[in-house]
Parts: sequence; structure tokens; C-alpha cells
Amino acid sequence: MLALLFFLCAVFVVFCVPTWVVWRLGRRVRVPRWMLVVFLLAGWLMVSVGWTLTLNAQPFLFPETSPCYGSGSTPVTRYFPPDSFCRHADGELRTVNGTDRKLVFWTAAATAVAMLVGAPFARCRQPVGTRGDGGRWLPGHVPPLPWWAR
Repeated sequence: MLALLFFLCAVFVVFCVPTWVVWRLGRRVRVPRWMLVVFLLAGWLMVSVGWTLTLNAQPFLFPETSPCYGSGSTPVTRYFPPDSFCRHADGELRTVNGTDRKLVFWTAAATAVAMLVGAPFARCRQPVGTRGDGGRWLPGHVPPLPWWAR
């Protein structure tokens, strides 16, 4: 029971808190919801696929299933761009990851960056002069000039 409670706390701290913080910050600066959803999904996909890419050759959980186990080679990990290698006796590094997962990682990374770059443009294209969240003016509203500039 205690292990389950510890696991739930870890999931909350590692997954829920960063997601909530990104969501709240994005909504505070009025980024469209669909952009936040795409950014969060692409970001978590990028993190999870990158994590599996880096840990694929490491034999710490199941040594018999490690690609480096039977060949007598040493596992090597590179964290960015994420990849795992086996260093063979001749000193050559051979990757243990296929191109499909690397393609998924780079597609998710490009999508997340595209949402980061596109968010200010989508925010500027919101309607001007309409009242939105809680009576605050949306971006693009020109406030009246102060008394000293009239």
C-alpha cells in the first residue's frame, strides 16, 4: 500500500504538476487551448520516446533483453539527441535504436517547437476589443492615452 502511495505521489510530481503549470501559464497569456493541448501531447511524447531511446541498451532492469548483453559490448548512452549504442571490442559504436522511434522523437520535438513559435502569432490574431476572461481586455486593445500625453 505504501509503495502504491509513493508511486501515485511520484506520478503527481513528475507528470501532473508540470502539465498543470504549463497549462496555467499558457492560459494566463491567452494561448489558444488547442495549441496548449498539442504542445503538451507532443512534449510528453517527446520525453517518453527520448527516455526509451536513451535506455534501450542499458541492462539494469532486464540484462538478458539488452542488445549489448550477448555481444560482450559495453552500453553507451547519448542524451541529446537521444540514442543508445553498443561499444564493441574494436571500438566501434553501433546504435541499437531503429529509425522509426527516432522519427517519432524528431516529429514530436518539431511539433512542440512549432507550437512554441506559433503561440505568439495565434495570440496576436485574437479579436480586438471583445471582452474575454474575467472582464480583462484581450491583446490588441489600445488603452486610452494617459492624461499627460493627451
